[in-house]
Amino acid sequence: MLFALLCFHSALPAQNGIKLIPLPAILTARAGSFIIGNSTALVYNSRNAQLKAIARLFQDHIKELSGIELNASSGRGSGSRIVFHIVPGAGLGNEGYTLNVARGQIDITAATASGIFYGVQTLLQTLPAIRTNEPLQVPCMWVKDRPRFAWRGLMLDVSRHFFSPEMVKQLIDIMASFKMNVLHWHLTDDQGWRIEIKKYPRLTSVGAWRMEKDEALFYQKDTAALKGKPSCRYGGYYTREQVKDIIAYAALRNISIVPEIEMPGHSGAALAAYPEYSCSGTPQPVPNTQLSGNFDWFHSNYCPGNPATYTFLQNILTEVTDLFPSKYIHIGGDEVNKKDWKTCPRCQALMQKEQLKTEEALQSYFIRRMEQFIRSRGKRLIGWEEILEGDSLAPDAAVMSWIGEKRGIEAARKHHAVIMCPGNPLYLNRHQTANSRYEAHAPSFSINTLEKVYAYDPLPAVLSTGEQQYVLGTQAVLWTEFIKSVDQVQYMLFPRLCALAEIAWTPRAKQDFWSFKKRLKPRLTAFEQTGIRFFNKERF
Repeated sequence: MLFALLCFHSALPAQNGIKLIPLPAILTARAGSFIIGNSTALVYNSRNAQLKAIARLFQDHIKELSGIELNASSGRGSGSRIVFHIVPGAGLGNEGYTLNVARGQIDITAATASGIFYGVQTLLQTLPAIRTNEPLQVPCMWVKDRPRFAWRGLMLDVSRHFFSPEMVKQLIDIMASFKMNVLHWHLTDDQGWRIEIKKYPRLTSVGAWRMEKDEALFYQKDTAALKGKPSCRYGGYYTREQVKDIIAYAALRNISIVPEIEMPGHSGAALAAYPEYSCSGTPQPVPNTQLSGNFDWFHSNYCPGNPATYTFLQNILTEVTDLFPSKYIHIGGDEVNKKDWKTCPRCQALMQKEQLKTEEALQSYFIRRMEQFIRSRGKRLIGWEEILEGDSLAPDAAVMSWIGEKRGIEAARKHHAVIMCPGNPLYLNRHQTANSRYEAHAPSFSINTLEKVYAYDPLPAVLSTGEQQYVLGTQAVLWTEFIKSVDQVQYMLFPRLCALAEIAWTPRAKQDFWSFKKRLKPRLTAFEQTGIRFFNKERF
C-alpha cells in the first residue's frame, strides 16, 4: 500500500472548489493553482528521518497518481517547489500546521513531523482519487489548522470476526487521510484470542479458533449456508511479526495503536486455552455465540483469588508492552459477571483477607494490581467505564465512557483522563437507518444516523472549563458480532467515520452539518471510484 491515502481523495478538479474533511480551523481560498509537474522539487531536511519518511510516502503517491517523480532537494532549484518546514515553537501545537499554496510554491510549516503529515493530508484531498492523465492542480489557498482533541480514534473488534493484516492497513490509510490518530485494537474477547503470545502458545492454537454451526445464534449469520452441514472451524490471529509490521505501518501515518487485552471478564477464549485460571478450572470450548441468557456452564472471568492468575496476566502484558510503543494499554474491565466470584472459595478468602466487602471491590482490587504492573512497565492503564467500580482507581488511569456520559463526567471530575465514546451515537455497528436490509442483524439499541454522529459534542456542557481539560477526545466503536466481511465493515463505518473525524478535529463553532454534507460528496465519489463500500441514504 502507498501513501495515506492513495485511494480516498477528492475526485473533483481544483477549480470546482476546496472541499476538505475535516474542515480546517482557518481556510482562505485564493485565485489560481499550483501545478505539480516533472520539474517540481520536494524540499525538506533529509537528515530528519520522520520528514524523509513522509516525503517518500508523498512521492510514491504522486508517482502512482500521475507518473511524475518528484525530485527531492535541499536547495532552491529553478522550478516549482513543495517545501516542508519544521519550526519549533511555531504556536501550532504537536499536530497543527500551516499550508500556503501559491502558484509557484507550496509551503507546509509545523512544529513537528506530525503537523507536516497533516498538512500533506490536506493537500492530498485536493487531488484526484484515481489516475486521470491530467495535470495535478492544487488550488491556491492558505490554511492554519490544528486539532480540537488529542485523541481521535476508532475501536476495531477483531475477536468476534477476524480481519487480515492487509484490511487493517487499508483502514489505517483511510483513518490517516481524515486526520485520525488512534486505532484501539480489540484483540481478545470471549469468542477469539487474536495475538501471538510466545509464553502461552495455546492462546492461539486453541483460543484463536471456534466451531461455527447452524444453531449458533449471534456470531454465525449465514445459517442457511450451514444448515444440515458439519460444523466449520473459524478463526485466525496475528503473529508477532505481523503486529510489529502493522504498528510500524501505522506509526508512519501518525497513528498510535492501543491494544486491548480483556480482563477480568470477556476472557472465555483465553480460559478455553488455560482453564486453570478460571474459578472452576473446568475445560470449555471457545464459544461461538453471545454469552447472554442461560450459559451457567460457561466461565468468562479470570479468578482474582488465584495468585497464579496475576502471574499469567503479567506475563502476557510483558509481551504486549514490549510489542506496542503506545502510551496506553487497554485492559477492558467491562461487563464482568461476578457470579463465579460469589461462590469461589479463593475469591471469598481474598475478600476476607483484604477486607473487601463486595465483589465490585474485588474487581477494583484486581484492576488496581493490573494498573500497578502496567505502570511498572512504563505504560498507563485505560479501560471501559466499569473500572471506576470500587472507587479506588489509580489517578493516572484513563476511562472510556461507553454506556453514556455519566461515568465519563464522573471520571473527569475525579481528574482521570477520559475518552468519550457513548454507544448512542458512536457505536457504528448499530443501524444507520431503519430501512436498510443490509443492516438487518445489527443491534437496534439506537439508530445512529450520520447527522446524529455529527451532532455529538464530546465535551459535556455540565463540566467546568477546568474539568473539560481531562476529556482527551473521542472515538467511534465497531463491534463485529454481526460484521464478518470487509464490505460490511466499510459499509457500517462510512461515511459516519468521516463525521466522527470532523467533530474530533474541527473547532466546534465551525461545525455545520449542511456544509459537511456538501464537502462529503467528493469523498463518496472517491470511495466509489476506489471500491470502498459505504452507506448512502439516498439509495433507500
